[in-house]
Amino acid sequence: MNLANFLILSGALFTVGLTGALVRRNILVVYMSLEIMLTAAMLALVSFAKYTNTMDGAVFCFFIIAIAAAEVAVGLALIVAFFRKRQTASLDELNNLKN
Repeated sequence: MNLANFLILSGALFTVGLTGALVRRNILVVYMSLEIMLTAAMLALVSFAKYTNTMDGAVFCFFIIAIAAAEVAVGLALIVAFFRKRQTASLDELNNLKN
């Protein structure tokens, strides 16, 4: 496979993630969509690194993986706390947290 195929796949993954984040109303589905978007970015970085024969993309991927791990820890803790308080995982209920 060449670079264009990987970039098309990365763009398709990013589009699926963006669509899921904008359309769905469940917190967990939106969270998974954000992770799909991060994966698409990593795929594009690794593809460019392979195309240019450098390790720059791989190094950036390690940083993205570290950020994603921190995001998972904090994000899931917030989702669990929200679910315990409201007994729902709907994004529409987030407006009620202001009170």
